[in-house]
Amino acid sequence: MSPLDYYPWQLSAAQQWLSQTDRFAHAWLIHGLAGIGKIQFAKAGAAALLCERPHQGVACGQCTSCDWVRAGSHPDLRWLRPESYQVLEDPDSLSTKTPSKHIRVEQLRALSDWFHTTTHRGGFRVMVLYPAESLNPISANALLKILEEPLEKTVFLLVTNNYQALLPTILSRCRRLNLALPRPEQSLQWLQDQQVEQANAWLAAAGGAPVAALTASLQQDQPYPLWLAQLTERLVQGQPKAILALADQLEAQPTAVWLETLQRFYLDMQFCALDQAPRYYPGLQKAYQQLAARLAPAVLQQQWKWLAMQKKQAEHPLNVKLLVHTALERIAQSHAIS
Repeated sequence: MSPLDYYPWQLSAAQQWLSQTDRFAHAWLIHGLAGIGKIQFAKAGAAALLCERPHQGVACGQCTSCDWVRAGSHPDLRWLRPESYQVLEDPDSLSTKTPSKHIRVEQLRALSDWFHTTTHRGGFRVMVLYPAESLNPISANALLKILEEPLEKTVFLLVTNNYQALLPTILSRCRRLNLALPRPEQSLQWLQDQQVEQANAWLAAAGGAPVAALTASLQQDQPYPLWLAQLTERLVQGQPKAILALADQLEAQPTAVWLETLQRFYLDMQFCALDQAPRYYPGLQKAYQQLAARLAPAVLQQQWKWLAMQKKQAEHPLNVKLLVHTALERIAQSHAIS
């Protein structure tokens, strides 16, 4: 997708946001649900700010500035993200060392000259930083010092899925722009245009986030992971101890990902216990109904709460292997008792 383009559900928000650039804030915090296209929104917004002939919040696509943005060589535009993101976006940049998951202070210091150089086109200078929650304490404080003394014609676009994780002092120096979840019918139409089969199921599994749904559909064979299907099947068959064999599959994933999947699993079962349709994995509804009938509502709620508590520490678990085995043991024990 071109860095000049917005997703269809972003256009009206972009037009409203960029309608008065003469009184534009020097720092914006772009936040919202993960998987709705916030980074693309920031990129297209940056292109519009740099464009010589923007029209209603959209870059013209014809001027020299737009050509530079499209080629990734605009002298007044910088992307700041962790090395792990750079590798995902440009596999050729992979080095022998393990890429950092954090934005390091050295990355900010390397831009010192850029911040104080006259802009090439006499317009804005734009930095797009994502995800903002990947700033470590040192780099966050370095950014704060820059934001405390706004630079002329310089705009910072910070993109985050979790603005609560940022320093309060950084939050206080940014204007917030909350991007809403697209309407379901708009998301479904877009997914169908991308040739995604069973778009409803993929969108549900992504919590209504269309970009996340498309990404998952390209990486997986079904809307829920294989290990969850296996876990559900073994519980339905009355073999709760058998789920412990799935530990290796969970350990291979980011901790936050499998914890969130299990949270959704238990939330779906709570819906089924109330004779409502599951929210995330409708393909597992029959299994949910069987399992929910065996467990007390209090047990379902307790398991969900425990998983939610673990997810708060997911970025820094003391022992991933122990956490995986503890989670599976808890599930197995609750179903063995039932």
